Amino acid sequence: MESDRQALLGFSRRTVLGGALAAGMSTVFGVSPVHATPVSHPRSRVAILGGGVAGLTAAHELIERGFEVTVYERRALGGKARSMAVPGTGMPGRAPLPGEHGFRFFPGFYRNVTDTMRRIGFPGNLNGVWDNLVDARQVKLSRQGAPDITVPGLRDLATITPDDLRESLAAAAREAADLPASESSYWAGRMLVYLTSSDARRLGQWEETPWTSFIGADTRSPEYRTVLSRLPTRSLVAARADLASTRTIGSISEAFFNLALGNGKDGEADRVLNGPTSETWIDPWVRQLTDLGVRFEVPATATGFDVRGGRIAVVTVADRTGYETPIEADHFICALPVEKARRLWTPEILSLDPGLAAMDNLFVDWMNGIQFYLRHPARLCEGHIAFVDSPWALTGLSQNQFWARSLGDHYGDGEVQDCLSVDISDWETPGMLYDKPAKQCNPEEIAREVWAQIGAHVNDTRVLLPDDDLHSWFIDPGIAWHPGPGLNTDDDPLLINTAGSWQDRPNSQTAIANLFLAGDYVRTNVDLATMEGANESARAAVNSLLDATGSNAERCDIHPLYQAPELEPLRGIDEQRYRDGLPNMFDIG
Repeated sequence: MESDRQALLGFSRRTVLGGALAAGMSTVFGVSPVHATPVSHPRSRVAILGGGVAGLTAAHELIERGFEVTVYERRALGGKARSMAVPGTGMPGRAPLPGEHGFRFFPGFYRNVTDTMRRIGFPGNLNGVWDNLVDARQVKLSRQGAPDITVPGLRDLATITPDDLRESLAAAAREAADLPASESSYWAGRMLVYLTSSDARRLGQWEETPWTSFIGADTRSPEYRTVLSRLPTRSLVAARADLASTRTIGSISEAFFNLALGNGKDGEADRVLNGPTSETWIDPWVRQLTDLGVRFEVPATATGFDVRGGRIAVVTVADRTGYETPIEADHFICALPVEKARRLWTPEILSLDPGLAAMDNLFVDWMNGIQFYLRHPARLCEGHIAFVDSPWALTGLSQNQFWARSLGDHYGDGEVQDCLSVDISDWETPGMLYDKPAKQCNPEEIAREVWAQIGAHVNDTRVLLPDDDLHSWFIDPGIAWHPGPGLNTDDDPLLINTAGSWQDRPNSQTAIANLFLAGDYVRTNVDLATMEGANESARAAVNSLLDATGSNAERCDIHPLYQAPELEPLRGIDEQRYRDGLPNMFDIG
């Protein structure tokens, strides 16, 4: 009788046990799941395709609400966010050196993914995995033959006037680069235009405007183009300034600006994890979800959809040998990257949801990392460092200074004392040594080239990174190397928010009743290919699924980017001006 009663309520033994385990984790680890006890809704099986941040987030939200969840992942759980063991580097009693797709970065305006982190138990942490985030104390812009650059903070927005705001922004620009007063003032004026633009103008005008056009980069000095056009796009968000949407770059710039003022904060502006990503975040997450009842199938590659009666009836997945198995579920969440998801849209699927065809217009590009393992600690910066003049738009992080377990004591052969993790954002510009873009180099050439570009920045006045300090290196294994120019491939490209691309990006709810989308290409508030965007999109997909099932479960919280209320009157004026076909009141050319 008890089992019958549970079935009527939509419960299963696994979800009941999951609730007990969740309650236990709240006691042991100090985390409180949103739904430790399942709520009443029709029993539903959900298949999630993809086990990156989006897929794991969707699984987390659904299992807490009593659904039966299976995640199918083709390669490794965690996706681009995971860390991975460097083959052949582990010694008896010591873990292999940790490699990664690229270093992790958690700016303080991330609020969705960090909310999830608070709900992932970690021994000894009151706030779960979130307590593994530590503040980076500096952000540096390294220039060849010039001192490192820091940008000052800004005054409290509650008492600042538009003229004061323009003056403060111009001062920051002058401090950050050797710009003439006229150029720094012009840039500050453009930022003021964006900060006071209404949402309607941002979507209707600035979404269609490339960043270079908005800030007038083409008619200004090389220094202006480098620091205020190329750096915020190539180095920070792996976009091309001539292609990137002003709405995207402007909104992220606004988010950092608000952080400097102490607004919309989940933490400090620049945060990193206190150890390898999988150890401090992904592995504890997977263990918790497994304990709650989530099933994981790895490797399992989605290869096709079977549509019946206007719904997805079956998804075919292949194992590592290529053997295909049909899987059934009541609902499907496609949490694959855009370049993988759009390959699955058959003519039948597109006939049911023609809007999905626009995903073919979305642009992806390379942004992959390399790790340099060092024999001594790298004393370059107490946080992220941008190598401003590097042809390949390099940014880096010396990681061991933030880790609770030192590399020298726990990883590799004992000789490695630090890891300089470097992101390569520009794979198409010729480098210094070989006069070839990174896409045309072999792994050894990339390692030598990146090391030389970094050395040109940090060893220009005194040697901070000697050649004999380099122990070894590791390149993102998502890149496949093939002989011949232009034949290398990247299995982990990044979505680039090109101007006008919002109209081609789907919502989480498709026109197919039981198919939902989660991924950093889906429309989100953060509007950028990030862990935050992946997490937010998964929350939206789960909310859509809850609506579709008629569940009475509490909907997932979705946290938008902060907008300063003090500027709301100016944005209100701009909304009317935009409707009247007039420019922003501060847009004076």
